[in-house]
Amino acid sequence: MTATALERGFDNPVLQSQLVFRRALQALSQPGIVIGIAPTLIPPPPLERTAAALGLTLLDFEVRFHVSSTLGANPAVAEFLKFHTGAQQTTTAAAAAFSFMDVRADDMSLADFAQGTLEYPDRSATVIVQCRSVTDGPALTIAGPGIKKHASLRIAGLPADFVTQWALNRAAFPLGVDILFASGDAFVGLPRSTRIVEAGA
Repeated sequence: MTATALERGFDNPVLQSQLVFRRALQALSQPGIVIGIAPTLIPPPPLERTAAALGLTLLDFEVRFHVSSTLGANPAVAEFLKFHTGAQQTTTAAAAAFSFMDVRADDMSLADFAQGTLEYPDRSATVIVQCRSVTDGPALTIAGPGIKKHASLRIAGLPADFVTQWALNRAAFPLGVDILFASGDAFVGLPRSTRIVEAGA
């Protein structure tokens, strides 16, 4: 255990994790809505505050998590998550209930994450994706449960084939992954039930 793993987590773990959990549920039930939080924790880099807050909220001793090669280049990232949540790390993305990556540096392949099974679709992964911005990327028009007609998704730095990847992910419903995009002090949810209906500029 390194000293970095002991960096400050939530000041009030119970109240702050409850708050972030409610907002994570809101993000996934209202896709495209930008959810603001102001976490006071200090995670080891390159893990950022909002992604760390989601991790400390969603992980527990019963689940396994995976960190990408970029985030895992600093071993303190996984140690921080393990220390504050009791969750177990796995080196295989397909075996993890929660995965952490940074789209600015990691290749994104949604098929690599846990997809669930027809008997247990809830065993699919939630992917927490760090990005440059959740408000000023190219516009994607989205539709589906939790959205009145249409909404806009503006994630900066998505791979060129993201729309194709997401269409395949959506087609596998109820299997497939859910995503929480995190940047600065905000995050946006994209559940597997959401369709991308138009890619704009």
